[in-house]
Amino acid sequence: MAAQQPPQQHPQGRRGFGQRGPPRQGSPGATTRQKPQSDVPLRMLVPTQFVGAIIGKEGATIRNITKQTQSKIDIHRKENAGAAEKPITIHSTPEGCSTACKIIMEIMQKEAQDTKFTEEIPLKILAHNNFVGRLIGKEGRNLKKIEQDTDTKITISPLQDLTLYNPERTITVKGSIETCAKAEEEIMKKIRESYENDIAAMNLQAHLIPGLNLNALGLFPPSSSGIPPPAVSVASAAAAASYPP
Repeated sequence: MAAQQPPQQHPQGRRGFGQRGPPRQGSPGATTRQKPQSDVPLRMLVPTQFVGAIIGKEGATIRNITKQTQSKIDIHRKENAGAAEKPITIHSTPEGCSTACKIIMEIMQKEAQDTKFTEEIPLKILAHNNFVGRLIGKEGRNLKKIEQDTDTKITISPLQDLTLYNPERTITVKGSIETCAKAEEEIMKKIRESYENDIAAMNLQAHLIPGLNLNALGLFPPSSSGIPPPAVSVASAAAAASYPP
């Protein structure tokens, strides 16, 4: 009996801990591979007069869009009071963002017809300045290729418009709803790639710099024990950096 006992316990132990171990170790890798995509929301600028139509009566239209595209949509109505345009942030998968974007463009188009609004309504995407250079590409090649492939005209707001409070640039896409939607997919694909590359580079730096060096850089408050902190991830290094040295 005694000889049989440990093997019986062993599978239970394996089931309790061993089996949960590997998937949980593997899962961060899986989530980090997928996560950056959902970490980059699609940010649009829409004319203020169309915000009501996008929200719909008692929020019915926006609820419908979020349900249809399985996304979370924030309309920043209170931002920039009196501004001619309002930002909309769409959190979803790349496909969900693109579908929601297309539906919003269709709603604006219909509202423009109903209200006899004759001006063209371009698609305006907001993107952090850090990613815009790579979107444009060397000598503007990336942007030219997107314009040719999608049959659209794309312009980007000048660097002078950037402020400390507004690090985003406006990417204006002119074309039909179909072509603008195609251009949005290509633009956001480039921006997500840039974001993922930056995250990978930051993670690599965090692994390359041992805790002692980070300590010497003054990123951490001096510890009374004198024991150097362990190697840290970028997130914890950033959190620690917010404390005064």
